[in-house]
Amino acid sequence: MLGGAALQIVTAASIVTYDQFRKRRIPGGFEGFPHLPPTSAELAGNELTVYTNGQQLYDDMLKAINEAEHSVFFESFIWKGDDTGKAFKEAMINAAARGVHVYCIYDTFANLVVNPAFKIFPHLENLHILRFPILRPDMFLIKGRLFGRDHRKLLIVDGKVGWVGGYNIGDLYATEWRDTQIKIEGPAVWELENAFVEFWNEFKRPHHPELPDRGARAWDSRIQAVANTPSRLTFPIRGHYLDAIARASKQILITQAYFIPDREFIDALKRAAKRGVEVKILIPERSNHVLADWAAATTFTELLDAGIQIWLYQHAMVHAKTATIDGRWTTVGTANIDRLSLQGNFEVNVILTGKEPAQVMEKVFLKDMSTARELKLKKWANRPRFWLLIERIVRPMRFWL
Repeated sequence: MLGGAALQIVTAASIVTYDQFRKRRIPGGFEGFPHLPPTSAELAGNELTVYTNGQQLYDDMLKAINEAEHSVFFESFIWKGDDTGKAFKEAMINAAARGVHVYCIYDTFANLVVNPAFKIFPHLENLHILRFPILRPDMFLIKGRLFGRDHRKLLIVDGKVGWVGGYNIGDLYATEWRDTQIKIEGPAVWELENAFVEFWNEFKRPHHPELPDRGARAWDSRIQAVANTPSRLTFPIRGHYLDAIARASKQILITQAYFIPDREFIDALKRAAKRGVEVKILIPERSNHVLADWAAATTFTELLDAGIQIWLYQHAMVHAKTATIDGRWTTVGTANIDRLSLQGNFEVNVILTGKEPAQVMEKVFLKDMSTARELKLKKWANRPRFWLLIERIVRPMRFWL
């Protein structure tokens, strides 16, 4: 066991070292990858807008913060101290200075590399900052899954407009990453607002004010925000995925930054393909986490052999966490299809049941396919033999990724 663990550690270190060398040899990112303009749809009396370009998204988010009258709820896993991050910080400080109640949450661990000076905020009565801690007291109790990070990305302004999706805050994500965010305008904004309020009230410090817990202003099951909450051992996002896949009769389109499905998820996709459902999975050809790429690769043979299509996005880091099924069920959110997201981190996805948003997401998927290549089983089966050895060593790591 010790030998096997040592071999995995050495292999992982070698892979990461090589990947860092490769990145230095090929500096810079990608710009100008194909994307759609912000595209809208209606559902249950709400206007939904899908963004696939970070700069357009940030412009609209900043505009909303700058025009806020009552409240700003902001939450981000990563909040860079670059020009984009500073623009958001300045907008929220200015909003608080003019009397808007501003509440910000960010994950401390994810932002360790950010300049500490950026994390200093002025003392304003209406500005409240919650730094989700690296360690929490309950972590040392004998409880499971209490080490989850706050991987969520939310913005809700005045309870009238809200965003959720994969976009962190930073220059890199504005132009070089392909991600997806959705804006909700209408009564269903409460879904995102409530997710923020529950998280804030659970983890606020004694000096933080408590946010009022208000019931839904409207109730329509066609739009739901579902949250994974490891502190309560609740992980509904995975269940929604599996339920929708089980119902699929025509088509499943999944876009994922890190696709490392568990056994039940793989079997659900295989059953769908066996009954004639067209299953397409789009992932980055090279993500920013090379170990995740190798862990994902350990599932390719089984998926391809079952007739499931795997498409590799080539001209950017695709970071989206979306799916649409049978032209009627759609999800956009923060959760990857891996153990960390589906059984570990704090996450939030919006679930949409309706034709219009599904049609928009189908268009997004087709646009992404225009810069992706399909991985064929025959070519994959002829990969170098040393890849097979590395996959066997890396396979057990899937549990931790």
